[in-house]
Amino acid sequence: MRYSEEDIQEYIGENDVKFIKFSFCDVFGNQKIISVLPSVLPRAFAQGIAVDASRIEGFYKPGDSEIFLFPDTGTISLLPWRPSHGRVARFYCHIKDEAGREFAQDGRKILRDAVDYAKERGVRVNFGVENDFYLFRTDQEGEPTEIPFDQAGFLDEAPEDRGEDVRRDICLTLEAMGIEPQYSQHISGPGQNRIDFAPGPALECADNVITFRSVVKMMASRSGLWATFSPKPLPDAAGNGFRIAMRPRKGEESCCDPFMAGILAHVRELSVFLSPREESYERLGTFGAPDKVSWADTGRASLLRRKPDGRLELSSADGTANPYLAFALLLYAGMDGVERNLPLPPSSGEGQPLPRSLGEAKALCRESAFLREILPQEILRAYAGV
Repeated sequence: MRYSEEDIQEYIGENDVKFIKFSFCDVFGNQKIISVLPSVLPRAFAQGIAVDASRIEGFYKPGDSEIFLFPDTGTISLLPWRPSHGRVARFYCHIKDEAGREFAQDGRKILRDAVDYAKERGVRVNFGVENDFYLFRTDQEGEPTEIPFDQAGFLDEAPEDRGEDVRRDICLTLEAMGIEPQYSQHISGPGQNRIDFAPGPALECADNVITFRSVVKMMASRSGLWATFSPKPLPDAAGNGFRIAMRPRKGEESCCDPFMAGILAHVRELSVFLSPREESYERLGTFGAPDKVSWADTGRASLLRRKPDGRLELSSADGTANPYLAFALLLYAGMDGVERNLPLPPSSGEGQPLPRSLGEAKALCRESAFLREILPQEILRAYAGV
């Protein structure tokens, strides 16, 4: 839902909001924040809030020294962990360049374009995610250590599972922000946790992922802990995955099979965006994470899993992926399968290998005509040196 400027001003007044965070992400999905006072809002709606683009990784190109943040009114939310008097609210932002055009490197814009592309062809795709993270102890200075918060295993309960209270705080905070958690559990690694939330439209889900990552880190910090989404924080334990579920429908019918076929056809060249760090490739092929281009109807070890209700689930991504770019590229890849009516290859665990290193993933990106048609040169350069 979109609200008018008058609605927002009324909301700000009724909730005693004294600070408003304008949030956006760089090309790697790192959240950036600038805080404004309510008195600045009229100017923000009319002119935007200027930011030096040259200081944001992957944003600068000659002639674009500044970008302008405009509040996306449908994303306003109070930050529940801040004081109840003199409260803090947050917007996600639309970004424009100095000429007033939508900023090409904005991940939210790229994802909106992908959603519109699919919608214009009669396809709608809901997204859901499973988010893994580790909790580590901190030292006396508050710096992270390499000591996990507990030594519990898969689905263990308290007292072995010491993260239960932190997960509860995360889930209650998400609920207060309008995000619906579904499951919360301890998983395989020591100090490793998972929370997933209800599926929804692509942009809403991606925004929720950014909110989730922020809430996890904040709630962990308040408990004297350090949370990380790093793909492989411990060499001899399970890595952190970021499972992405999609439910593609064309009209009232599922188009899961050709959508899956499109992803299978392009996933190797997308790998640098789904698994963007060197340690991402230390996770793949270990503890059930995939290392081949494969699909199956059962089990969680394949790259793609097809479910009876028309959903598919991708398991190669990790928590360092930019959700806006990841979702957009999966949409375009899936749509290529739908538009060309690609047949789903036989289910097998013996497909092509996924990239074995970040360098190999970058090379596949550089060779991809598919990606050059979709992404701005600046993003390709930031990820793969194109």
